[in-house]
Amino acid sequence: METGLQAGLRLHKFKQNTELPRVRTALGILRSLQPENLLDIGSGRGTFLWPLLADFPSLPVTSAEIGDRRSSDLAAVRKGGVRRLTVVRADVHRLPFAPRSFDVVTMLEVLEHLADPQLALREGLRSARRSVVVSVPSTPDENPEHLHLFSMGQLTEMAMASGATRTAFEHVANHRVMLAQI
Repeated sequence: METGLQAGLRLHKFKQNTELPRVRTALGILRSLQPENLLDIGSGRGTFLWPLLADFPSLPVTSAEIGDRRSSDLAAVRKGGVRRLTVVRADVHRLPFAPRSFDVVTMLEVLEHLADPQLALREGLRSARRSVVVSVPSTPDENPEHLHLFSMGQLTEMAMASGATRTAFEHVANHRVMLAQI
């Protein structure tokens, strides 16, 4: 039985871009962590998800997405043959996972869109056993969907108040990438 691209699956709705500095940085952090499994919160159109799946060909990945359409699109990828991808329709403010369900959680380009980013980060840290990787813009932009701009200090305070024991940052092309360890 043919699967994936051989069966006609098209990824035209999704972004596939490994050249974004924040994507390369997050993948580098994950290579150093070597996660056993991973929860990607807010996978969207796959800007990070597709390079993640390509770079970690045996890593079980769960994608949590709030929207019906994006969840359905991502679920089609699983049906198309990417069996290690599980898609869950979920609100980041109330994740349906037991504490410490995932070795590593990623939240890339998510927090700046949320009414309550503190609660979302708390849920991400609650769901992780070891680490959460977060990326956010570091400079103001014209995106009307961006509700917040976070300093390193704000992100550190949020992470520590949510259960992290340590944070570290990398800065890349108008973005901050934070590794919050538990």
